[in-house]
Amino acid sequence: MAKLVVFGAGQIAEVAHFYFSQDSTYDVVAFTVDRAYLEDDTLFGRPVLPFEEIEAHFPPGEHAMFVAISYAGLNKPRAAKLDQVKAKGYACPSYVSTKATVWPGLVHGENFFILEDNTIQPHVTIGRDVFLWSGNHIGHHTVIRDHVYIASHVVVSGAVEVGEYSCIGVNATLRDNIRIGRENVIGAACLILKDTPDRAVFKGQASEPAKVTSDKLRGI
Repeated sequence: MAKLVVFGAGQIAEVAHFYFSQDSTYDVVAFTVDRAYLEDDTLFGRPVLPFEEIEAHFPPGEHAMFVAISYAGLNKPRAAKLDQVKAKGYACPSYVSTKATVWPGLVHGENFFILEDNTIQPHVTIGRDVFLWSGNHIGHHTVIRDHVYIASHVVVSGAVEVGEYSCIGVNATLRDNIRIGRENVIGAACLILKDTPDRAVFKGQASEPAKVTSDKLRGI
């Protein structure tokens, strides 16, 4: 099995460790974080080492590295770290769940992370450093640019373009043949029906509690 170092030690890194360990040809042998964020020296029985010296312990010629950082900061910290990892000489593999529906011909970049129950239709192009959490639909002829994070149960209809550094929340829906601008934040359950400008923010409407309490309900 190929040897993999995971950058990160938080929840995203723990999830990445699980999927790569259970459902890939990679063996996670270590974790690494910037020295300023180093708290514990082990995680899941693997060493956690400072990123500043990681190549001395796990050299890039013998190891790959996956950058497992969340969407915080519009994915830009993850993008910056990916560039630093590449500058050290590491290859950055992708993970595609065997429980995802992916047709032949999918084009995607490095450090791509797609979890179970995603459906990616034909003629889709996905850039580098894109995370697709569980249960999304990505329609035909869609283009997802670099450094995008898509949460769970998002519907992206056909021929949509999603701009760089965008974040799309749970249960959002994007109609077909539209362009999502760069650095968009599309909140949970939002419905997008037309092109959006760069750096747009869309907020979903949160449900408010009813005036009646659950102990007063009848017929439930």
